[in-house]
Parts: sequence; structure tokens; C-alpha cells
Amino acid sequence: MTQDTRASFKASWYLLGPAFVAAIAYVDPGNVAANVSSGAQLGYLLLWVIVAANVMAGLVQYLSAKLGLVTGRSLPAAIGKDMGRPLRLTFWAQAEIVAIATDVAEVIGGAIALRILFGLPLPLGGVITGVISMLLLAIKDRRGQLIFERVITGLLLIIAVGFAASFFVTTPPPGAMLAGLVPRFQGTESVLLAAAILGATVMPHAVYMHSGLVLDRHGHPEPGRERRWLLRVTRVDVVLAMAVAGTVNAAILLVAAINLRGQQDIASIDRAYSAIHGTLGPTIAVLFAVGLLASGLASSSVGAYAGAMIMQGLLHRSIPMMVRRLVTLCPAVALLAFGLDPTRSLVISQVVLSFGIPFAVLPLVRLTSNRKLMGDDTNHPITTAIGWAVALLVTLLNVVLIYLTVQGR
Repeated sequence: MTQDTRASFKASWYLLGPAFVAAIAYVDPGNVAANVSSGAQLGYLLLWVIVAANVMAGLVQYLSAKLGLVTGRSLPAAIGKDMGRPLRLTFWAQAEIVAIATDVAEVIGGAIALRILFGLPLPLGGVITGVISMLLLAIKDRRGQLIFERVITGLLLIIAVGFAASFFVTTPPPGAMLAGLVPRFQGTESVLLAAAILGATVMPHAVYMHSGLVLDRHGHPEPGRERRWLLRVTRVDVVLAMAVAGTVNAAILLVAAINLRGQQDIASIDRAYSAIHGTLGPTIAVLFAVGLLASGLASSSVGAYAGAMIMQGLLHRSIPMMVRRLVTLCPAVALLAFGLDPTRSLVISQVVLSFGIPFAVLPLVRLTSNRKLMGDDTNHPITTAIGWAVALLVTLLNVVLIYLTVQGR
């Protein structure tokens, strides 16, 4: 390896990070609940769904990052550029509801983890989760984007260790894992769970946010060598980040398949923790809860970051991050204070998030397919075709997920 090659590799490594922040959305408490339920009920059967979901999510996240680098605008700003004010306000309203629903899921997940670990009441746990997430956002304001990325990446690693720790006690049979990678279903319930996993994978706030993350980190490079290099680095960033997120999700399903298969009524995170405690012992169960806590804290701060970016892009107004954090925190704490079932509230928040999917993914594919806007970096026709297929599939699955949830299935 020549000196220039080593220098280029080192520079490329330094530029990684934005995708890891976006990837937190793929290991949030909602994913934990879905993957535990799938593994406990169906074993390894739907492992292939997690792999497929992460491949689709990786494509969407790369298109979002590419849009930011090439146009110099975040996805919300690009969507709202040619909209009249009434339409922009309407679009912002649905995006803001999505941001609040995001916070509900993450704060509830953190509150559940604090109750498991320390016996704290859920409302107090929600407040503590909100306060810590505000401290994480303060790191970005005071220390900059790079340090914030490193902290979030560190939390992502804690999540990975927490949810994969049980493999030190027992490992899945290789044959069963390979069988789980073969696409197939077994009955209606497997189809419903696959729809839940796939439909809840691509989160709108992560799609909006990634375009802004790369702008904050890399700026708007001019066409030419530098932009091509940054796009290559971004592809690597997305592949690595989604590989980590996919591995974590697969680990959660495998842990449930190994240790919880056949146990009844473990749909809630609390019951999953109790089952792991009884099967694998207190140490592994505590690591699981620590992973859940890190998931809630990291995803909550990232969700608030995304909400601020959406507001700035669509309304052209910048509100202090801490003010926004307080506003979006209130509904989550209120739900906990009223004594509503936390797992049910988490599920409903995922349904609300599902409504926002078409408003993020469909415009993204349209914009990145626009040669007038993207120039030489326009999507390849095959990429465009795959992008539309992914966007329509994810939208359809979210509609199915909403229907099934309303029907109580």
C-alpha cells in the first residue's frame, strides 16, 4: 500500500459516521419488540426478512445521503422548495406528528429499561430518558457534529453488545440459521409478523435526517473528483452502518429463537426480559436491559435532531434544539403518567410513524431520479426501478401493518 493510498484510506475512515447516527433508528425499542416476538413465536423462520429489510433500508439511506451531497439541500428542504406555503405547512404538520411519535417510542423504551434496571416508575424513567437525551444533544451543540457522531456510534456498540451477549452462553445451530435465510412463510401469523418487521423498518425521520447529516459533516462539494470520492465514502458508511444495525436485529431474533421459543405471552419487552432472566440468568438479562436503555437514549436524541432538521427545511425556521426536545418529550411522558400500557403505546406510535413513510420515501426516489436536479449523479435506471419497488413495497407493508394493528391482530 503506497503512502498516498494509506492517506486516502485514513481520510476515508475519518469521514465515516453520518450513517451510523441514522442507523440508530433501525435498532430502536420498536424493533426490539418486533424481533423478540418473531423469534419467540416462529424461531428462525423470519431471519431472511431482517436481511431483506436492511438491504432495502440501506438503499433508501444512501439515496437520502446522495441527495444532500449533490443538491446541497436536506430532503425536507428539497421537498418543500417548490411548494406553496399552505402545502408546506401541511407537509410539515404530518412530519411533526411523525417526529412526536418517534419520541414516544424511544422515551417509552428508555423508561421500560430504567424500570427493569432500577425499579423506577415509568413517568420518572421517561423524564430521565428525556433529560439524558437533551445532554446528548448538548454535546452536538457544544462539541460539534463529529463528537456527537462518535458518542452515538459508541451507544450503537453498547446496543450491539447488550443484545448479542447471550451468544457467549448459547449459540444458534448453523443449520437452523441457514434455513432461516431461505424466504418462506408458515401460516398467516408468519405473514403478519413479516409485515410488522418490514413495515416498521424504514423510519421516515431517518430518511429525512440522513440528507442533512451529510451536509452538516461534508458540506456541499462541487461536481468532480471530491464529490465522487465523498459518494464512495458514503456508500461504505451506509453499508457498514446497516451491517451493524442488521446484525443487532438478527441477534435479537436469534436470542429469542434460542431461549424463548415456545414461551407464551412474551410480546411485551418486560416479559421478554423476565424470560431471558429465567433462561440465561441475571447477567445476560441485565445486559439486554442495558442495550434497551442505550437504544432508547440514542434513538430519542437522534429523533429530536431529525425533528429540528425537518422544521428548518420545511418552515425555514430554526428553533433551539432543547426547546424542541421539551415539546416532543411532553406527549411521551404524559402517556406514561396516565398509566397507559407502555408496550401498547409503543406499538401505536409505530403505526403513526407508518403514516409518514410515503411522504418521505416516494419523494426521495422521485428527486434522486430527476436529471435536472441531480445531473450526472442521477440514479441509474436500474437503481430507480429498484427504488420505486422498495418505496411502494414499504408503503404497502405499512398500510398492511396499520390495518392489522387497527384490527387488533
